[in-house]
Amino acid sequence: MKKVLKMACIAILCLAATACGNGSNGGNGGNGAAGGTTRPSDAAAASAAPENTASANDKLIVYTNANSDGRGEWLIAEAGKAGFDIELVGAGGADLTNRLIAEKNNPTADVVYGLNNMLYENLKKENILARYVPKWAGEVEEGLSDPEGYYHALVKQAILLGYNPEAFTPETAPKDWTELYQNDAYKGKYEAPTLLGQMTPRLVVAGILTRYTDPSGDLGISEEGWNAVRQLYDNGVPAVEGEDFYANLASGKTPLGAVVSGTLAKKEDQYKVKAGIVSPEIGVPVIVEQAAIVNGTKKQATAERFVDWLGSAEVQGAFAAQFKAMPANKQAAEQADPAIKALYSTLKTQPLDWAFLADHIDQWVEKIELQIMK
Repeated sequence: MKKVLKMACIAILCLAATACGNGSNGGNGGNGAAGGTTRPSDAAAASAAPENTASANDKLIVYTNANSDGRGEWLIAEAGKAGFDIELVGAGGADLTNRLIAEKNNPTADVVYGLNNMLYENLKKENILARYVPKWAGEVEEGLSDPEGYYHALVKQAILLGYNPEAFTPETAPKDWTELYQNDAYKGKYEAPTLLGQMTPRLVVAGILTRYTDPSGDLGISEEGWNAVRQLYDNGVPAVEGEDFYANLASGKTPLGAVVSGTLAKKEDQYKVKAGIVSPEIGVPVIVEQAAIVNGTKKQATAERFVDWLGSAEVQGAFAAQFKAMPANKQAAEQADPAIKALYSTLKTQPLDWAFLADHIDQWVEKIELQIMK
């Protein structure tokens, strides 16, 4: 009797295991449970899985201040090859920041790239950015991206003081921005940073003002610092909206002014003039273009895939080779042009308190536009 009972129990257990196995296979494969009918939850999972793993890329609206000099056209073409349909909306970095804040409750953009960490700090404070850590984050030079994961470094850009080599030699050129307004030899020969809706002019001003920080001064700056900026504008030639400064440098109209390392090679080739570069003892402002996803986008999955693609070593390396840029991605930096590597090897980075700048730059611009630029 014991033997019979034992064999019966074994048979029952085998039947139960077989039933469970059939049910499991039916759920995973969407072929139905043991009873031969498909459960609603299994059907939903089966139909959702292909969509989640191979969903189509939505069209993305991408805000950027880094689309000039063919960079925007290049990115659109390369993104298209990778399966992305993007529309670039270009403007100055400060203008884009203000636009994103204005659109906070009804965002238009899905992704924003090209702005620097100072502007991204303002966007982060306003809850404009969605936290996302791309696949290539670990390949970026340490300390360049947001440690909290809201924005990530793409390209390093140095703001340089350049000069026409036919107008000045390394001996006669200024050695620092401060000499432009302190030495009469340069009066009326440099472009003053008047287009303060753009980031480059803002950083030129910030590079001067931050030498005169004073907690008791107006907007954190001593009177000596504000007097220096007044002289900067009084003795320079105002920039004109729509004019290419490098064209004026090459022609000799304004042979001194700000140039950006990332566009320098293209400008030199375009105008057949190789600018001389000033290397101030204090250093030069070096900003980092970053990429981020806009909080509230309805195309989060596509935006994440796009950012993963955009900052990858492959894409940034190709971009560096095409535009002679200096990538933040260490693997991509190996593909940078030897000339741009050599340039960065000679440059010293000016120490800047980015948090201080982020807190004060808009107030400085307002004061300059209302009280100094008349």
